Amino acid sequence: MFIVHVNYKVNLDIVEQYLSAHVDYLKQQYALGNFIASGRQVPRTGGVILSNMETKEALNTVLENDPFKQNNLADYVITEFIPSMSCKELEFLK
Repeated sequence: MFIVHVNYKVNLDIVEQYLSAHVDYLKQQYALGNFIASGRQVPRTGGVILSNMETKEALNTVLENDPFKQNNLADYVITEFIPSMSCKELEFLK
């Protein structure tokens, strides 16, 4: 499992111009089963994506298609972790 921290490098007004394309990209990745949760950081300096892809290399390849990445709007920090405990609803992650 991976946590992707998406950190904006540009002003929000520029991010907003690409937000619709980014949301479409996210929807595609959910449909493919690559992402399991995502949302904005608070304060709004970027976002977070949870991914259950098998390898970091595969995830990096998928992230290359994000309009935020393609237009150099954000940096991405990927943290891999192995869930060892969860609430009952998320047992499938272990």
